[in-house]
Amino acid sequence: MNNQVKYFICPMSKNIVDSVIEMDTPILGLLPSLRQIDYNGGYVNNWNTETFYRYVKEKSNITIQRDHGGIKQGYNNEYDSFKYDAEYTDIIHIDPWKYYSNFKNGLEETIRNINYIYNINPKIKYEVGTEEAIRRFSLNELVELINELKINLTSLQFDNIQYICIQSGVGLDLINRKNTGTFNIEKLKSMIDVCKKFDKKSKEHNGDYLNKDEIQIRFDNKLNTLNIGPEIAQIETKTYLDFMNKNEIDEFYQICLNSEKWKKWVPLNYDITNKESLIMVCGHYNFNNLPKTINLNDIQYEVKLRLKNKLKELINYV
Repeated sequence: MNNQVKYFICPMSKNIVDSVIEMDTPILGLLPSLRQIDYNGGYVNNWNTETFYRYVKEKSNITIQRDHGGIKQGYNNEYDSFKYDAEYTDIIHIDPWKYYSNFKNGLEETIRNINYIYNINPKIKYEVGTEEAIRRFSLNELVELINELKINLTSLQFDNIQYICIQSGVGLDLINRKNTGTFNIEKLKSMIDVCKKFDKKSKEHNGDYLNKDEIQIRFDNKLNTLNIGPEIAQIETKTYLDFMNKNEIDEFYQICLNSEKWKKWVPLNYDITNKESLIMVCGHYNFNNLPKTINLNDIQYEVKLRLKNKLKELINYV
């Protein structure tokens, strides 16, 4: 497993996965969530955890990390998913915080999860903590989390924690395709310093829609890694829209509307009759159901060209 990853890209389509593989650089890793790819399936290319792992590893040495592994993060029992993640990923993000907002309960569940996975695969690496949209962590809580893990885990288990998820006050707006919240550079720097103190790598989620300066200020302050997800998928969605005729857009809109995948990302007053906006918000959940009249062979080259241009742009920021 390579330790040079600067960006973990969410594999929301086969085109995204293939583009990352073809870039052939240790700077990029792949980061499937449980809803995208789990041991019994997901919405991405009909892959499961094992088939996705084999597809990627037969073509590359790309690092694969499970994103947001834990209770209530997917559709299955978390321990059933962990069995496969322990065998078919390189790193597992231990994230019980969606279910346990109480610090003590979340800490205890983190320890239980690591103990369970360690007994299956003592070499697997971990990320701990969570992003601000799930549970906000203060600096003191982050220090306490790492201290308690160091006390309650064996030295080998603690050494296997590779990443700490840090927070800088930002979130995502898929409707307007922008990074939201108020970036707090002092919080970023303080949390990075905590990671250094414990000899752990720092990782920030929600790295989407950032410009060159916004990314570079993070890396200049010694952030190790950024996660990027919907922004990449929306590049592919926009390409399909650019090549669809009106009837195809209408058909895909209805597919996206019926999927209800947009509900996670929009406010109550969102105008669901805005077809292109709704498709941009949740089109990536429905790439397996694109209108059959679309000539994918004609579009494929342009999709991957745009995806790779974005990945090249990110790489150039490092």
